[in-house]
Amino acid sequence: MAVVLIFAETQSDGQLRKAALHALTAGKALAQALGGQVHAAVLAPHAEAVAEEVKACGVAKVHAASAACFAHNLAEACAPALAQLAQNIGARFVGGAATAAGRDILPRMAARLQAAMVSDVMSFEVEAGEVVWTRPMWAGAVLAKVSLGTPTQVFSIRATEFAPAQRNGGDGVVEAFSPTLPPSFPSKVLSFIEMKSIRPELTEAKVVVSGGRGTKGDFRAIEALADCLGGAVGASRAACDAGWAPNDLQVGQTGKVVAPQLYIAAGISGAIQHLAGMKGSKTIVAINKDAEAPIFQVADYGLVADMHEVLPKLRQAIEALP
Repeated sequence: MAVVLIFAETQSDGQLRKAALHALTAGKALAQALGGQVHAAVLAPHAEAVAEEVKACGVAKVHAASAACFAHNLAEACAPALAQLAQNIGARFVGGAATAAGRDILPRMAARLQAAMVSDVMSFEVEAGEVVWTRPMWAGAVLAKVSLGTPTQVFSIRATEFAPAQRNGGDGVVEAFSPTLPPSFPSKVLSFIEMKSIRPELTEAKVVVSGGRGTKGDFRAIEALADCLGGAVGASRAACDAGWAPNDLQVGQTGKVVAPQLYIAAGISGAIQHLAGMKGSKTIVAINKDAEAPIFQVADYGLVADMHEVLPKLRQAIEALP
């Protein structure tokens, strides 16, 4: 029986990261297609409470490892722990979400398992017992189908392509896991400063309002509209490189991938690097003075106008709605 092990990533506050729910959905679908079981691994300073939450998502077994070294998803601790667990349970597939932590931990674990890895998986299918993975290449301009040849395979999934797992309960079990780890690690977290915001997390927001070079460094209209819609603020790479917006707001191939219900791109030309991070959005609205801007090619609704004139009027119209 094929065992699929999913890394259920936690946040710095110890709570289950939403992206982990999307990874669990992918893991359950893969296990079902292979006629196997899905297991989950929770690595955190206090993993038991999170493990119970993961169990409710319908997995067969949750392996919970509690240790201080797992705080902030330190890769030097998490990667060998996951590799050891995968070997212990005979996991054929090991996966997780393609978050910042997932991109750091999963390749290291794959190297320890001498396993091939496919990253940023958008979908997969099983053909004659072999899994064929679909992932984007060339900033999403090409979709590649990949077949891995190693006995153990590691994958990371693009969270926006899979629905979150529902906590409907289950008859799975939680089992404590104590990996063998060294007393110290080459690196450690000296401090962690959390940026608190009243806005939703960019990758989890249902509405995202992004600004680019056309903002000329003034994001006030972008922020006001985002707050009016209860959404998150995003930015293009050009805006982040210019210092107009923090790097953690960057949407694109080298930033964050989002797929909200509504994506408003204001003053963004639509370079392929940016499109790779947002073209999966359900509805795309583009506002740009340049009628030839590439963003209009992927937009559901486009307006050729100055964003500084349009956004305040749009916000006022929304606020005036009953």
